[in-house]
Amino acid sequence: MLTHPTLDQLNTLGLTGMACAWRDLAEQDPNAALSRDEWLALMLECEASTRAEKRFSNRLRAAKLRFPNACIEDIDFAAPRGLDRRNMLALAQGGWLKAHENLILSGQTGTGKTWMACAFGHQAARLDHSVAYMRMPRLFEDMAMARIDGRFPRLVDKLARVQLLILDDWGTHSLNDQQRLDLLEIFEERYQRKSTMITAQLPVSAWHEMIGEATIADAILDRIIHNAHRIELKGESMRKKGKITALTNSEKVETIAP
Repeated sequence: MLTHPTLDQLNTLGLTGMACAWRDLAEQDPNAALSRDEWLALMLECEASTRAEKRFSNRLRAAKLRFPNACIEDIDFAAPRGLDRRNMLALAQGGWLKAHENLILSGQTGTGKTWMACAFGHQAARLDHSVAYMRMPRLFEDMAMARIDGRFPRLVDKLARVQLLILDDWGTHSLNDQQRLDLLEIFEERYQRKSTMITAQLPVSAWHEMIGEATIADAILDRIIHNAHRIELKGESMRKKGKITALTNSEKVETIAP
């Protein structure tokens, strides 16, 4: 059997998973030899698994999450934050992403909104969705610069195409006329096509006033709120209690089936 030339060909074709499976199978006991069909099935399964892992790693790297290691399984439901375990695990299945619905995480500072948003972003990447994380101040800076150097249409197109856009620190300051129009442009392009996740200290009832101009505020909120799931985190700041690491609890792990 021409093992090495075959391995070279598999690697040249980028079939690294199949090459790894070939190598492992070739080293097995000849008395326990598998049929050709079984060989092929195992090699294809290993290749599919390898490609899925690469896609996940690439999506996670491209997302630029603030907490890339945050994951749904590590959420500490014992912390007094008003979390509904059943609702959280249902959202982790990703049906809202397939339906192009939104998710709003609200609560006081330090209650874990950003960490939890990153956990949902991690889960979305695991479910093979593209993800992008941006803080609102940075988003407005990027859009202002893009208008100056002519990249604005490309930036809007990039934001419109990502399957889950995470907007962190929503409502930390009032908006000017251009920022209102930019947000409307983004949400118009994404409405019923992609999902958006928003974290905010400001309660949803105050968003209209924060946005400012009534007509544009109505248009923006109409595209965000009416098809959005909401999670309101309650309780005191975890930082005040010196429990930043207690946002997760490694001893209580929930297994999420993709």
